[in-house]
Amino acid sequence: MRVLLRLSPNTERVPFNYQRSLVGAFHKWLGLNEVHDELSLYSLSWLSPGDRHADGLDFPWGSTFFISAARPELLSRLINGILKGHHIRWGMRVEEIDIQEAGEFGERQRFRVQSPVFIRRKVDGNHKFYLYSDPEANQLMTETLQKKLRKLGLPTDVAVRFDRSYPKPRVRKITFDKVELKASACPVILEGDPRAIQAAWKVGIGNSTGIGFGALNN
Repeated sequence: MRVLLRLSPNTERVPFNYQRSLVGAFHKWLGLNEVHDELSLYSLSWLSPGDRHADGLDFPWGSTFFISAARPELLSRLINGILKGHHIRWGMRVEEIDIQEAGEFGERQRFRVQSPVFIRRKVDGNHKFYLYSDPEANQLMTETLQKKLRKLGLPTDVAVRFDRSYPKPRVRKITFDKVELKASACPVILEGDPRAIQAAWKVGIGNSTGIGFGALNN
């Protein structure tokens, strides 16, 4: 299940590293909650594209932002919170709420990434980022998704890989809580049990889907 939020135009310039504010709005709407854990069974998108300036972004026609989750009760709480306080920041507020159900997927599905895929592991005591060009990336994405599927009690017969035939993959550098992160803007291909692929549409791909990475569009 997915909640698509249609937002009003901004009245103040939106900074490039705005994700922390979206995450803050998400948790404000949920109220007291237990979803701060490391394994996010939900995913947050980025804002839909705006006009880029030297000092930030503008959304003169408004924007969209979506939250997907494997468990509908989380989204029900979210909607109740939005109805109590629909402002985000920069003069933007929620003007419309649309609910989208996951579609039916087959045993193979290519997804566009609405927000870049972030893959991180601890190696020799240090954090290492893996990008679409790294040979280990596909296995690491698969492992993370399988871990989420096990927690949901769903089949883990699935494999995830970057679509390396995509002509314009990009490495995105994002600063979150003053830490610079690197993630991959590249479509992904999933093969396996349709129930696992449908769950991926909800929970996202890679690490840190709960702070705006790895949100999927088909």
